[in-house]
Amino acid sequence: MNEIEATVQEIISETGRDLSQAIPVLQKLQGKFGYLPMEALEKVCELTDINPSQLYGVATFYSQFRLKPVGEHIIKVCHGTACHVGGADTLTETLESEFGVNDGETTSDMKFTLESVACVGCCSLAPVVVVGDDTYGKLNAKKLLNIIDKI
Repeated sequence: MNEIEATVQEIISETGRDLSQAIPVLQKLQGKFGYLPMEALEKVCELTDINPSQLYGVATFYSQFRLKPVGEHIIKVCHGTACHVGGADTLTETLESEFGVNDGETTSDMKFTLESVACVGCCSLAPVVVVGDDTYGKLNAKKLLNIIDKI
C-alpha cells in the first residue's frame, strides 16, 4: 500500500463514508498533500459511498480545493476594482516576467504559484498582493520585486 492509499484509508476511518463528509475528506487530503491528487480522489470513491461525479463536483466547485500541485509560496494579486485601477495588471505582468510563468501557473522549482484573485478586502491599500499569510499594499513593481527577493 502506498502513501496515498494509506492516507485515504486513515482519513475515511476518521471522517466517514457518506456524501456529507466529502468536504472534510477533501480538506484533510489537501492538508496532507497540498492539493488533491487524482489517485487519492479515485481511492476515496472506492472506499466511500461518494461517486466520482459527486466528489469531483465538490472539488471543483469550491475555490479552496486544488487539483494541481502548488508552489511553496502562493502569491495572490488582487484584481478588485481599487487594485485594478491602482495597477494590479502591472504587478501580475511583473511577476509573470520575473518567474517565467503565466497567471495561475507554478514555477518549475515549485517555489511560487501566481494567482489573480477577485478581491482580498484591503481596498484602502490598493494595489495589494498576498504572499502566504502576509498582505502587502500600496505596491508598485519595484516594491513587489523587493518583497519577492526577500522570500
